[in-house]
Amino acid sequence: MVFALLICIIKKYWERVREMSKGLLDGVKVLDLTRVLAGPYCGMLLADMGAEVIKIEMPGRGDDARRNAPIVNGESAYFMNLNRNKRGMTLNLKKEEGREVFRKLVKKSDIVLENYRPGVMEKLGLGYEDLRKINPAIVYGAISGFGHYGPYSQRAGYDIIGQAMSGLMSTTGWPGGKPTRTGTAISDVMGGVSCCTGVLAAYINRLKTGEGDKVDVSLVDAMVSSLEIINMIYLCTGRIPDRIGNRYEAIYPYDTFESSDGMVVIACGNDKLYGILKSVLQIPELEREDFDGNIKRVENHAKLKPVIEQWTKQHTIDEVVEILLAAGIPASPVNTIDRVVKDPHIAVAREMFVELEHPVAGKMKVTGNQLKFTNHKVHIDRPSPLLGQHTEEILKEYLDMNRDDYMALAQSGAF
Repeated sequence: MVFALLICIIKKYWERVREMSKGLLDGVKVLDLTRVLAGPYCGMLLADMGAEVIKIEMPGRGDDARRNAPIVNGESAYFMNLNRNKRGMTLNLKKEEGREVFRKLVKKSDIVLENYRPGVMEKLGLGYEDLRKINPAIVYGAISGFGHYGPYSQRAGYDIIGQAMSGLMSTTGWPGGKPTRTGTAISDVMGGVSCCTGVLAAYINRLKTGEGDKVDVSLVDAMVSSLEIINMIYLCTGRIPDRIGNRYEAIYPYDTFESSDGMVVIACGNDKLYGILKSVLQIPELEREDFDGNIKRVENHAKLKPVIEQWTKQHTIDEVVEILLAAGIPASPVNTIDRVVKDPHIAVAREMFVELEHPVAGKMKVTGNQLKFTNHKVHIDRPSPLLGQHTEEILKEYLDMNRDDYMALAQSGAF
């Protein structure tokens, strides 16, 4: 009796382990036609959450990102990071044989992702209206610079265009300086996150109604949406926001400050935190009437910053952070990436850097996933595919294609 109970407990334990090892999107099939960053980032998020993502590339050439720096043993680390957890195949959509294979794959899939210029997929006979005739439940995610309708829809769009056209660059940089691109391709990333959100919402609706949908994401729209207070300042006051360095328009002190050995961030997000800051710094000037209340501090930030720096300049970065955190005030160093990669919280506890074994590049680290689930761990355990690595495997699995048919299609130039 005890032995039988023990066996039952062990069985349930392993069932639980197997269930947790499955991603939240286990069983969801995604055809990823996207290239470079925004689309592959969307596909990466879906793959990290357990979706079966098939990266489809042009034969012989592949994704342009395969040639993006940095290069490790002939392979692009840029590409490898964005396309981990995906299987890869080649397919020539310029040939009818390739298009026919794609249509058959669509019948067996849940989501299609593409980031061609609007109209390209329609010219191939593979736009949303074409694919929904094949699979009415298909969810179609499209990312482009300016969206699939509107007077700018045919313009080409890259990340820097999204940053410039959205107004972000005009507000990034130092007062009196020139408009500045952010240090990362933030409009591409926001476009990818937006598309991921959209296709998952459409997929949930499909589960309820059986009907798919098209998700049209513009890099410019994604960035305009992200500008929050920048938009509202102009819409509500008529003032055109300008470059203001590292401070924030809504709250102060919320800025970088000089310490004795570098820059430190202090973020007093409300009056309570400012009160604590006053008690820690013990500087009488902080009690001035023109610093009484957040609105006054925002208006008088240029006067307040040097008062706070009377104290920060007397301490090292680590001392400032330690003292303020102990008091309950948000503060941090301005980390360089080498410090981030070694940080015990970010890199180790939160697993934001993960090691993979790539068949050509060898052992390498990629960026981890920001989503942490209690019951379903995000797994990053498959390296990015070599060009066309899984073509035959996928066609056999999805379409039950035999070797002779595969070779005949290969001879036709389908992949």
